[in-house]
Amino acid sequence: MSEIKRKKGESFEAFMRRIKRRWQQSGKLLQARKIQYVQPTLSKNMQKKHTVKKLQMVSKMNYLRKIGRLPEEEEKFTKRK
Repeated sequence: MSEIKRKKGESFEAFMRRIKRRWQQSGKLLQARKIQYVQPTLSKNMQKKHTVKKLQMVSKMNYLRKIGRLPEEEEKFTKRK
């Protein structure tokens, strides 16, 4: 947390500008943006388990489509005229 306090008579907008400027200078905003969408790397065993599970699910879906339990996949991308 920041230890920045609002000055007496300071508007909220000015206070927020001051805080954002200080965060920008300290590099906290840049660091937060860098790690915002980063996913931790999985171990080799976990990667293999996820791959096997995904392949099993895909083969089951294909089987269900083949026997008529699921509707056929429509083309997602069609040309517009």
